[in-house]
Amino acid sequence: MGIADRRLQYETAGLDIDDLLADPIAQLQQWYHQAEEAGAAEPNAMVVSTVDAEGQPDARVVLARNIDATGVTFFTNRQSAKGEQIGSEARGAATFAWLELHRQVRIRGVITVASDAASDEYFASRPRASQLGAWASPQSEPIGNREELNDLVEEVAQRFDGVDVPRPPHWGGYVISINSIEFWQGRPSRLHDRFIYTRHGNVWRAQRLAP
Repeated sequence: MGIADRRLQYETAGLDIDDLLADPIAQLQQWYHQAEEAGAAEPNAMVVSTVDAEGQPDARVVLARNIDATGVTFFTNRQSAKGEQIGSEARGAATFAWLELHRQVRIRGVITVASDAASDEYFASRPRASQLGAWASPQSEPIGNREELNDLVEEVAQRFDGVDVPRPPHWGGYVISINSIEFWQGRPSRLHDRFIYTRHGNVWRAQRLAP
């Protein structure tokens, strides 16, 4: 079967505005938990989209680590390509895709640096090997081969042998604020249900969008 020939009919109960919670953050949390219950492989995986200094869009999959009223939090090397892009243009977007439920959520907002306390707490919870990797990897920079990376990891492992690994100063969290958020539910014949929440002061308003 060729890529143009693939068809999947989305047979779901659909989504109406009365099915949505008034608070889109609570709605996002509800859909996330339903994706967990449905057995999604990585329910917290999301595509974070940014733009570089030339206005060229860029996107990559990262793992969300918190969802609350401030937005969606993820952690990364701040010297990476995405870190540099966020530093020069704070506007960004995130997309969750829960294919098991024929659902998608799209978020647009401003990306800000998470608190040191939040970054320290999450870094301390990571496996030690991941902590060492955060120090060792010059993320997004060219590297000669795998052996070079392994040598960097070994060097860091020796440096912190027998002690707790501290959080690198270049590693930490970002929070994507939610200025608008769209909930998408797949329906038959590509006539999907779409609702977008937009913020008006302290009030959220939801409206249906054509598929």
